[in-house]
Amino acid sequence: MSYGQGGQGQPPWNPWKPGSQQPQWGNQTADQTPDWAALAEASESRNKRRRLLFIGAGALATIAVGAAVAMAVVNANGDGQASNQPSDLPATADIPSDTTGPAPSFEPTSAPPPLDPKDFISSVKKDTAPLSPDILFPGTTLTVGDIVYRKGPTADTKNCASAAKNTLPAVLTKNDCTRVLRVTYTKDGVAVTVGVAVFDTEAQALKAKGEADKKSIVDSLSGNGVKNFCDAAVCRSTTNSYGRYAYFTIAGFTNGKDVTTKDTAVFTTGDDLQEFTFRQIGRRGQAQASAAANG
Repeated sequence: MSYGQGGQGQPPWNPWKPGSQQPQWGNQTADQTPDWAALAEASESRNKRRRLLFIGAGALATIAVGAAVAMAVVNANGDGQASNQPSDLPATADIPSDTTGPAPSFEPTSAPPPLDPKDFISSVKKDTAPLSPDILFPGTTLTVGDIVYRKGPTADTKNCASAAKNTLPAVLTKNDCTRVLRVTYTKDGVAVTVGVAVFDTEAQALKAKGEADKKSIVDSLSGNGVKNFCDAAVCRSTTNSYGRYAYFTIAGFTNGKDVTTKDTAVFTTGDDLQEFTFRQIGRRGQAQASAAANG
């Protein structure tokens, strides 16, 4: 088989030989030899255009790939957040608002004031707990420090004047005394009777205390192993009040001896029983206040 444009019998064109050595086809002459310089220049121009086309196509491909990656990032992160952000964050509307504002205010509250025990022993309306000589003066003995007093007879009467002597009956009656409770304690030949006069109000008790004088004494209580005392002898007496109660003491010797300022045992006995009576009335108020607060 032959290649080229010549007819059969023509020698073939050898591309590896210079043009001057190629066989001449047909009626070709020497002046029809190809212009190799022009051909080379044209070939170089075509090669440059091809390279430019390759570069342009590569740039476009790079841009396209970058756009695709960007789109992939956007699509993977929803709203365009950076890829290292958690993808399960709540939407903006679901995120709690700033809580650094002022704290909520509340109405000030305060506990009610504690109940005053004295209120419960100042009026018959509140002072409703049971009352008797054995409730106010319990037990069979009273110990004060290292002194032990033996409890003797007790008495309870609504006839207040019958439990008093000299000027005290009139004072109790005038101020509407409703009851007198008495108890006697002894120690080594010294006896003391405490009389507690009960009124409806604190004002009545205070008035009775103020109207009592040095001759206003409670009647000494004997019996139950205690001899009569302070019937005719000089004895030491006291007067006081707390709440709706006025209380009186009369202390002396069981042998009928007069009391002098040197008889400290008599004074001590009277003071101890006066202090004990005050505390017992106070405890009565405390018990009722506590019961009311817990009820």
